Amino acid sequence: MPSLSSKTLAALLLSLSCSAAMAGPEITPRDQVQWSPLNAARGDQSPQAGALWGDRTTASGPAGFLVEFKDGFASPEHIHNITYRGVVISGEIHNDDPAAANQWLPGGSFWIQPAGESHITAASGEQNLAYIEIDNGPYLVQPSSEAFDNGERPVNVDESNLVWLDAGDIAWLPQEGASDVEQAPRVAYLWGETAPGQDNGRLIEMPAGVSGVLESEGDYLHAVVVKGSPRVGDGEEALAPGSYVGGDGEQRIELQGGAEAPAVLYVRTNGALTIR
Repeated sequence: MPSLSSKTLAALLLSLSCSAAMAGPEITPRDQVQWSPLNAARGDQSPQAGALWGDRTTASGPAGFLVEFKDGFASPEHIHNITYRGVVISGEIHNDDPAAANQWLPGGSFWIQPAGESHITAASGEQNLAYIEIDNGPYLVQPSSEAFDNGERPVNVDESNLVWLDAGDIAWLPQEGASDVEQAPRVAYLWGETAPGQDNGRLIEMPAGVSGVLESEGDYLHAVVVKGSPRVGDGEEALAPGSYVGGDGEQRIELQGGAEAPAVLYVRTNGALTIR
């Protein structure tokens, strides 16, 4: 049987490597998300969970998923075995200590729930949707009698308290046309460090009618539409809030902002992220 020369084999491997690197992002429109009970033990009273990336039911690593709450939903006091982060997409979510006054977080708000911290979760609105993210699974709901202090503290950030930065504020952010600040994307940093290899999350706002490209040099990029109706690449259909774009490896995502309103995406990565 003839064998490949070392040069031929190297060329083939390089070709395969380039093909993998140039593969387009995975796209999951909101209406194609697969749903299942978030907490099967609660039966029909359980919120519904929609997988976007990873697997929240295993201990294999991080995962991101949607959670849909019925209007008027209110959980009993409980804890989780792991810390999670949440971004409100629609409706209003209250997540706090059992005795705390209601603090309804609208779409675009952000919260962190530490592992072991006793709390309740409630929802108000016709369509209550949130994006939930964990660093390690499985995601479990446990009784408050098992509460513990893991050293972290909860965070609730209303949308109105986010700090948005544009190209005029971030000198190190490469951006074409950055002199036109009104047409430049904006960033709100939420958690983590932006150094290479460090996991982090941020919100990115694309102005209405503006196109741009997200390029990540990290091991992955996961993006979820929070507001607006952006298009990806040459796609003709706009992505509704709750849709997912991204995947493993370096990613290059071409975005077209909504025609009439800005598009806001939550983006998680662990490498340098360029917006241009």
